[in-house]
Amino acid sequence: MSQYLVGIDIGGTFTDCVIVDDRGKMISTKVPSTPQDFAEGMMDALRVGAGELGLELGEFCRRITFLSHGTTVGTNTIIQSRGAKVGLITTKGHEDAIHIMRGSRGYTGRDIRKVVHFPETQKPAPIVPKRLIRGVSERVDCFDEVIVPLNEAEAERAIRELVDAGVEAIAICFLWSFRNPRHERRVAEMVKAIAPNVYVTSSVDIAPRWGEYERVTATALNAYLGPIMTGYVARLDGALRKLGYKHGLQITQCGGGTISVPRAQAAPLLTLDSGPVSGVTASSFLGQAMGDKHIITTDMGGTSFDVSIIHDGTPAYSFISNTHQYEYFLPKVDLQAIGSGGGSLVRANPTARTMTVGPDSAGAFPGPVCYRRGGQIPTVTDAQLVLGYLDPEHFAGGRMKLDREAAQRAVGAIATQLGMEVMECAAGICRIVELQMADIIRKVTVEKGFDPREFVLYAFGGAGPAHAGVFAKELGIKKVIIPQREVASTWCAFGAAAADVLHIYEHTEIMPTPVPATRINRNFAKLEAEARKRMADEGIPRSRQTLEFSLDVRHKGQIHEVEVPIEGSKLPADYESRLRREFVTRYEQLYGHGAALPGAQLEVVTFRLRARALTPRPKLVKAKKLSTSIPRAAARTSREIYWSDLERRRKTPVYDGERLVPGNRVSGPAIVETADTTVVVQPGRRLRVDALGNFEMTFGK
Repeated sequence: MSQYLVGIDIGGTFTDCVIVDDRGKMISTKVPSTPQDFAEGMMDALRVGAGELGLELGEFCRRITFLSHGTTVGTNTIIQSRGAKVGLITTKGHEDAIHIMRGSRGYTGRDIRKVVHFPETQKPAPIVPKRLIRGVSERVDCFDEVIVPLNEAEAERAIRELVDAGVEAIAICFLWSFRNPRHERRVAEMVKAIAPNVYVTSSVDIAPRWGEYERVTATALNAYLGPIMTGYVARLDGALRKLGYKHGLQITQCGGGTISVPRAQAAPLLTLDSGPVSGVTASSFLGQAMGDKHIITTDMGGTSFDVSIIHDGTPAYSFISNTHQYEYFLPKVDLQAIGSGGGSLVRANPTARTMTVGPDSAGAFPGPVCYRRGGQIPTVTDAQLVLGYLDPEHFAGGRMKLDREAAQRAVGAIATQLGMEVMECAAGICRIVELQMADIIRKVTVEKGFDPREFVLYAFGGAGPAHAGVFAKELGIKKVIIPQREVASTWCAFGAAAADVLHIYEHTEIMPTPVPATRINRNFAKLEAEARKRMADEGIPRSRQTLEFSLDVRHKGQIHEVEVPIEGSKLPADYESRLRREFVTRYEQLYGHGAALPGAQLEVVTFRLRARALTPRPKLVKAKKLSTSIPRAAARTSREIYWSDLERRRKTPVYDGERLVPGNRVSGPAIVETADTTVVVQPGRRLRVDALGNFEMTFGK
C-alpha cells in the first residue's frame, strides 16, 4: 500500500499540490485559491490529488506520512491591512520607537525612484496607533542587571486599559529584554491571567536581538498576525485529524524549513514569504541530487520575479526584512523580488519614445488583456501570446482560452505610440522584462561577491521558463535547469514536501575579542538545550536532529556583521585564528579584496543555532535508459513564431514536454509545453531531458 509525501503551496490565484509516492512517482495539481478561507482551497487541492490517485479523501489522508503547507495568509493579512487590533506594552519613555522608525523608513536602493523622491514619501500606516501604546516603568541594562524593577501595578493598569480599548492582541517589548527576559515573561503571564482570550507575544520569543526598533516592529507584526493565523491553522489541523492524518501538519517558514502548528501559532511572522522560499528549498534538494553546489533560483509568476542563491550547497540568508516600509528582525532565506511577472503592465511614454514594464501588475483579475476579464493595459503575457510563444487554445493545460486578437490590439496601441511594428514592440516588451531579471540577478550575485558564470540557473514558476534562455545568456550562465518538467510550475509545493523541520535560535551578546572559547561554548550550550527541549516536546527523536551553529562577527566599531559557520557544537581553545581567517575571507568577498583589517579587533555579536529534524524525503528516480528518439506523440502542431534574434517569423516545432523522454534533445528555435508552463528554446539554445526528468538548456556558440 503506497505512502505519500504531500506539499501544498497557496498563492493568491492558485493552490498548488505536489504528491510523491514511495516509488518516486509525482503528481501535481492546481486548483483555484479561496481567499475567503484559504483552508477550503487546500482541502480542495487534497481532494483533487486523492481523485488523481483513485482514492477517497479520508483514505488518502491516512496514507500521508508527511504533509507540509505553505501559506500566504500572513502576507495577505498585511497587504490587505486586515490584521488584529494590537496593543503594545514597552519601557516607559520609549513608546514612540515604532513610529519614529529608521531615517530611511524602509526605502533602499532597490527602488531608486522612492530614494530619489524621498521628500515626497510618507510614513506607512502605523501597526499600532499611539493611543494603544503603554509605557511601563522597568529597566534592564546591557549587562542583564535589573536597574529598575518592573512596576506590576502599572503593567496591570496598562493591560486592563488595552483590553478595555478592544485589543485582540498585545505585544510586549522592553529595552534589553533579550539579555534578561524576566520582565517580559512576567507581563505575558499577567496578560494571560487578566485576559486569557487576548493573543500575547513577547519580543524575546520572536526577535531576541540587539536593535530596539527592529525588535519592537517584529513583535508588533507577530501580534498583528497572531489571531488570524492561530484560527486558520487550528481549523486546518483539526480538519486533517478528523480525516485520519496522524503525523502532525507542518507549516513552511521563511528560514527554509517547516514548523509545527503550535510554533506557527506562536510565531506567525515566520510564515511570511515562506511560499517563495520553498522554491529555494526544492532547488537545494535537487541540487544535492545532481551535484550542483552553486545555484541561482528564479521563480517567475504572474506578479513578481523572485531570486535567491545557493552557494556551496547552502542558501544565502538575511536577518532584516522589510514589509510596508517597516524593518524587522527575521532570520530567513535571502530572497529578492521585483515586479516583473507575466501580469506586469506595459506603458508607453510617447514623448521620450520609451516604454516601461511593471512593477505594477494586472493580477489575476482583471488580468492580462487576453484573459478577457476586462483588462485594458497590455502585459508580458499578452506580448508572449502576440509573439506566438503561447498556444491560445491550450493555455494552462486547456483550462483557459486566450484572445490573441485582443492582445494584438493592446500591444499594437503601444507600438503605434512609439512608431514601432507590433511584433517589434512585443519582442521589446519581453526584452525589457528579461533585462530587468538579469539586473536583479546581478544584484544578488555580483554585488555580494559571486560570479554568476559559476552558477547553474534553476528556472521555475509558470512564466520563468519562457524567459530563462535569454536572461541566463545575458549573464554568461552556461546551463539552465527547468526542474522536473511539469512540476516546474508547482516547484514551491514540491519544496514544501522536501523540507526538513527547522527551528532557529539566536542570542545576542557583544563580546570583543579575545573571547575565551568557554564563554562562547556556554552560549551555544544554552541554545542547544532550548532546541533539544522543543524538538523533544514535538516528539522528534534525537536521531533525527542535526545542529548547525554560527556566529555573527564584525570589526569593532562597525555595525555590519558577517555570519561565520562553526563546525560542531564547541569551539577549541585556539579557535580565534581560524575564526578570523573565515571572517576576513567572507568580509572581503562581500566588500572587496583588502577591505578587511586582518589584525583588527573583532566583536562577536550574535550566536545562532539552526536546529533541523530530518523528514521523509521525496525519491528522485533516474531513468535506466536514455533515448535520443523523440516519440511521435510528443510532436504537436508547429506554429508561426516571431524570433527577435532572427528579426522575422518562422514556422517553429512545438513539443509536448510531458511526452518527451529522458535523453531527448531539441534544438532551438522550438517551444516545449507542459500543462502549466511553456519553455521557450531560443535560436542557438539546446534543450535535453536529463536522466532525472529535468529540462536542461545549454547555449551554442
